[in-house]
Amino acid sequence: MRFTSTRGGAGAAHFADAMLRGLAPDGGLYMPDDWPAWSARDFAEVRGAPYVDTAAKVVATLTGNAFPPAELQRMVEGAYGAFRHACVAPLVQVDDNLFVLELFHGPTLAFKDVAMRLLARMIDHTLTAGGERATIAGATSGDTGSAAIDAFGGLDRIDLFTLFPLGRVSEVQRRQMTTPRFTNSWAMAVEGTFDDCQALVKAMLGHADFRDRTRLLAVNSINWGRIAAQAVYYVTAAAALCGFARPVSFAVPTGNFGDVFAGYAAKRLGVPIDRLIVATNRNDILARTLETGAYEVRQVVPTSSPSMDIQVSSNFERLLFDASGRDARFVRDAMTRLSTEGRFVLPDPVLAAIRAEFDAFAADEPATDREMARVRRDSGYLADPHTATALAAARRRLAEAPGTPVIVLATAAPAKFPDAVEAATGIRPALPAHLADLHARDERMDVLPNRLDKVEAYILDRGRMARAGRAGEHD
Repeated sequence: MRFTSTRGGAGAAHFADAMLRGLAPDGGLYMPDDWPAWSARDFAEVRGAPYVDTAAKVVATLTGNAFPPAELQRMVEGAYGAFRHACVAPLVQVDDNLFVLELFHGPTLAFKDVAMRLLARMIDHTLTAGGERATIAGATSGDTGSAAIDAFGGLDRIDLFTLFPLGRVSEVQRRQMTTPRFTNSWAMAVEGTFDDCQALVKAMLGHADFRDRTRLLAVNSINWGRIAAQAVYYVTAAAALCGFARPVSFAVPTGNFGDVFAGYAAKRLGVPIDRLIVATNRNDILARTLETGAYEVRQVVPTSSPSMDIQVSSNFERLLFDASGRDARFVRDAMTRLSTEGRFVLPDPVLAAIRAEFDAFAADEPATDREMARVRRDSGYLADPHTATALAAARRRLAEAPGTPVIVLATAAPAKFPDAVEAATGIRPALPAHLADLHARDERMDVLPNRLDKVEAYILDRGRMARAGRAGEHD
């Protein structure tokens, strides 16, 4: 399998190159040249299979068999062995035809663990095979950072720099990033929003001299390895609920669009997915886009679901590429307009293609609180604010099409957002035992201005690759 840039200005790449670059040299995102499709036999092989076996098969398919089968199996077993639930991603029914897929049983209590722990192993395997080191710069709206630190912390071949928006993550999220003591990891609080952090990372990746000097790569959801790993739980959920015998829909709390795009990738494999339901909070750019056809950036509003406080959803570029018939010129022009004008308008055929696959609903703060209270009252289920936005969106879809079951992706444990959960339900969720002393741990972080030169200087001062004075340092 070969991968191409959504902007058409980069040569084809194999998975290893796409994974280690993250972002294509022309600023685009990597997509497979052709979507692979499973046969009836492929689906039969994973029906009832353990999560790790399904993961190995899905990831092999979406990476073009980039790893030897035995090595990939070892990596998936290592990635998910630390999860607190034997099923990795269990399904829970909370209402008629309404189910919750719990993706928060990993070490940092969020769905990012599912992909990040596997991606770390794939990157470490590839770097080791080439005798290389690398630097990771990651932007996070709350959960990606802690998952990356858990996954990459302590790896000798990696230096990890995590950028998060100062004062715009929950206390638990912040402490999960600032209390680990890995010598290869630095937490950087940026004076700005997540979109600012994301823009800084993209700028560093686009700065050729800096990128080459530090051997910089990205592990945000723009990395295709993340998409491949996240597609797995759509497959396992559809298998568990109906054995692929009937269509199901998925409601996904969405900020950067990576998680719901992984569902789109699973659908292209042949998983019988009816609708992919985009759930947003007050930062509702995706809901507005599907309603009006205009993708228009507005000011980021802080909410009780901070991981979704995003206006520039990077992975939406991948959908634009596919929905436009893989028209790289259109994507390139749209992204140029976005950066210069803060908006672009979808042509009618592109908008129609997106609406054929996706719905989008927004839930404001009162609606999110009401949903947390309702699901607790009616089913005894405690949901975090992000999951609550998707539950609200799922109910709206079920009101229109009650015959198709909807699976809500529960992307974070309620204990990550205890203040919001307690305010809505009266119950304060406790952290699990391995994090019980989190609030007593010493924090370590540096506050940086929203300036590319300052962030790059910080990384150059601390990273082993830059200090070595040569790009691509070999052992």
